[in-house]
Amino acid sequence: MTSSQSTADVAGLLDRYLINLDDDKLDDAWARGLFTEDAVVEFPMSRHEGIAGLAEYHSTALAAFARTQHTNTPAVVEIDGDQASLRANIVSTHVHHPSDHPEDADRDPIFANGSLVSAKARRTPDGWRLSLLSLRMIWVTGTPPRKG
Repeated sequence: MTSSQSTADVAGLLDRYLINLDDDKLDDAWARGLFTEDAVVEFPMSRHEGIAGLAEYHSTALAAFARTQHTNTPAVVEIDGDQASLRANIVSTHVHHPSDHPEDADRDPIFANGSLVSAKARRTPDGWRLSLLSLRMIWVTGTPPRKG
């Protein structure tokens, strides 16, 4: 495998991750196709460790919204043997569910944010997999989901 192929494979992990977030195809096969057994996912408001329950963790977070769309810049990938690092910017757009709650009357229907993604990947017998995916929010607009 060439270095440019490995770089494309690692960058493709982020692309596949984001597309599937918006396409409702989150199951254990999805998680195993993208992440290592010991993967860590860190969002500004929560964290999950390990492959077990990772698809459910994402599904639960996304259920707070009627729809989402995640777009990313091309990833900057650095490969060192069987290890890789990746950085990219993403814009996440979240559409709120319709609400009958009076306190939601003035709520912006869209909650959006821009984040810096940092990730680590390892080459496994099944190909490259993410071992760490971390998001750091840079900006936010709109109203986050109401708790409870």
